[in-house]
Amino acid sequence: MKHENHRIEVADALRGIAVIGIILFHAVESFDAFYPDARLTLPCDETVYRIVTFLFSGKMYGIFAMLFGLTFYIMLNRSMTRTRFAWRMVLLFVIGLANIAIYDGDILTTYALCGLLLIPCSRLSNRWLWVITIAVLAQPFELWQMLSGWTMPSDWIWDDYAMLAHHHQESGFWQNVILNLQYAFPANLGYFALTGRLTQIFGLFLLGLLFGRYRLFINEGRNLFIWKCIFIMSLMLAVIGSWWQAEYTINQQPASIAHYLSPIINLAILLAETSAIVLLWYASAQLRKLLSPICAFGRMSLSNYLLQSVLGCFLFYGWGLGLYSKLGHTYALLAGIMMVVFQLVLSSLWARNHQRGPAESLWRKATYISL
Repeated sequence: MKHENHRIEVADALRGIAVIGIILFHAVESFDAFYPDARLTLPCDETVYRIVTFLFSGKMYGIFAMLFGLTFYIMLNRSMTRTRFAWRMVLLFVIGLANIAIYDGDILTTYALCGLLLIPCSRLSNRWLWVITIAVLAQPFELWQMLSGWTMPSDWIWDDYAMLAHHHQESGFWQNVILNLQYAFPANLGYFALTGRLTQIFGLFLLGLLFGRYRLFINEGRNLFIWKCIFIMSLMLAVIGSWWQAEYTINQQPASIAHYLSPIINLAILLAETSAIVLLWYASAQLRKLLSPICAFGRMSLSNYLLQSVLGCFLFYGWGLGLYSKLGHTYALLAGIMMVVFQLVLSSLWARNHQRGPAESLWRKATYISL
């Protein structure tokens, strides 16, 4: 890779935006301490929730996944062995377990498992990578369910989440830790499989790997034209898919059709969001300067992701300030914005004297220990 010794700053900006979106959506959902009768509510709460869900739910983790694949490509290009990367995924799984002990909505454990699948795929040609990527992103599991009429059993997932939400509200810290470690990981895997996110995560890993091979995040050649094409096509797919989904829902057509369309629409929206950010980044020097704090935030994406779990659960759970019962969606969003501002300031201060975030530094040191 031509710029292998330099960071791709637009990727840092995308990481930062993705983590910010994750924080805001988690805040609106009270970090899974769902409570319908909050005391401080506003008439716009439902609208706020729908807008935040449309922009962030299922999209920010997807952008993060795509950049994960890009990072994998860069690491291999910098001579990291596949064995070393496998060890790195083991470490990420352990980090994810530590995170899931605090917050049941962890994504790192799933990333670690899917990340191992990147290792054999990295030996394939671009042609075969595209075949696998398209096949996976076409949601084969959901397509099979739609055509066969079989539906994945899911009652146990919702029962586990409801039980965890109750304990987030009522139980102490250590009781939450024990129950999260016992129930959250299988519930998350089941939820990701049910909603198409499990296959989509792997597909986006592969897409990020391909984008790395094509150097698509660097402004050279026809790359910006390609991003314009991605933006137009994904926006059209999102509009058509949303209209289709609404038609099936209104006309009470089989729910499996709308269920199949949902991850496809999420994919289209996240690609539109990604391409828009890339295009704006390279079009405006002023925007690049404005987003520089978010770049610092993105360079510390793992640290900030872990910190949002600690801060968010302390703010909303019963073992902390218990805001789950006090804040409606709009006020919860404001609390999330305050979290983001705090973490942005903290990241900027840390970046003055450190190249990496604290979690990134520890992860890197552990990655390169003698095996």
